[in-house]
Amino acid sequence: MASEETTATGAEAAESAAPSVAASDAVYYSLAPGYQVNVRSGPSTDHQVVRVLSQGSRIAIRCQTHGETVDGPCGTSDIWDNIGPGQYISDTYVKTGSSGFVTVSCS
Repeated sequence: MASEETTATGAEAAESAAPSVAASDAVYYSLAPGYQVNVRSGPSTDHQVVRVLSQGSRIAIRCQTHGETVDGPCGTSDIWDNIGPGQYISDTYVKTGSSGFVTVSCS
């Protein structure tokens, strides 16, 4: 099982696990506190890193898909979150409050 996290610190974020809703009706979720997370071009650690999300980031999940199983601070899962065209992060680094899909499946 792979680990997707790039940097962990002892700093704890005070953000709630509950999602927030912006004016555009997109639901935003917090990353696990203290982690920077690789954004990859596909749903596995074998895919290229396209950018890195900083600690404290909040993301909107466009859709979700199954991919490589990853161990992270929010558990172990094969769910990957699509956050933009060609941009995936392991759901194990996102505080969704669920062990399953929280939005539609990617097609």
